[in-house]
Amino acid sequence: MDITQSENISDVIIIGGGPTGLFAAFYGGMREMSVKVVDSLPEPGGQLMALYPEKYIYDVAGAPKIQAKDLVHQLKEQAYQFDPEMCLEENVQHVEKLEEQLFKITTTKAVHYAKTVLITSGAGAFQPRRLKHESADKYEGKNLFYSITDLEAHKGQRVCISGGGDSAVDWALMLSGIAEQTTLVHRRNQFRAHEHSINQLKETNVQIKTPMAIEQLVGTEDQIKSVVLKETKGEKSENLEIDSLIVNHGFLSSLGAIKEWGLDIEKNSIVVNQKMETNIPGIFAAGDITTYDGKVKLIATGFGEAPTAISQAKHYIDPAARVQPPHSTRVLGGE
Repeated sequence: MDITQSENISDVIIIGGGPTGLFAAFYGGMREMSVKVVDSLPEPGGQLMALYPEKYIYDVAGAPKIQAKDLVHQLKEQAYQFDPEMCLEENVQHVEKLEEQLFKITTTKAVHYAKTVLITSGAGAFQPRRLKHESADKYEGKNLFYSITDLEAHKGQRVCISGGGDSAVDWALMLSGIAEQTTLVHRRNQFRAHEHSINQLKETNVQIKTPMAIEQLVGTEDQIKSVVLKETKGEKSENLEIDSLIVNHGFLSSLGAIKEWGLDIEKNSIVVNQKMETNIPGIFAAGDITTYDGKVKLIATGFGEAPTAISQAKHYIDPAARVQPPHSTRVLGGE
């Protein structure tokens, strides 16, 4: 069979089912494109669902704060009204351009064909930076965690959080009203979180231990009972009794197979222009996986880039199609 005559060729295949990918799927539907989404995780939502379902998100326009799982639920509801084909638990191994407007996408489960490709896979494959202590492994999943999937599980506990970025500060803020005692440990005096979050933190009952780091884990075979904290540049140390330890030292990410697709890569990100085009015609990218001059890596940024990428993909398929579409209020019959 001539594959170009097959009905199984999507207008766009979106690699990555996180927030940017889901919004791109919705917008593809708005542009009346056939959309297929491929993601390696068992459910859409990317890191928000895999790591932060209970965490509040603050950088989405129109939502002063929204829990990650609720944001994903709304994004799915928005996208699914156009019935995109969802291919979950599939790792994309190879993307090959067979001819103009025809790509072959090979995954661990299937082979897909599309006229265009949109890569929205965040930072690529990711895993948390683990605590560098020889006894840490035996406590993981018991009372040593690298994310919080259920805030209520820590109700009434003495919780220690290690980290200095937005996620660590946000977790401390959220747990301050739930845990019996929340302690935030960071190896530097300055946090890397947003200024407003840091100011909020100072107004809570969270104990802040800086510049200190976890020197030792003290416990039984199954549970950490206390952590020994030590100054990073000094001799002062103290023992802190805890019920649970949450480590948020960031993540190790890898583009994996993406590096072999012939794309321009800079510092583990895909280089795009203002049209979200990569160096390969027909392949676009949006969200945290992209880089360009002045790039700000926020969920809100990805939401802005997705419609640009989709509209350019639409124009690539059909040069007569308008890059600038009608306003959504008109498309949905609002005015």
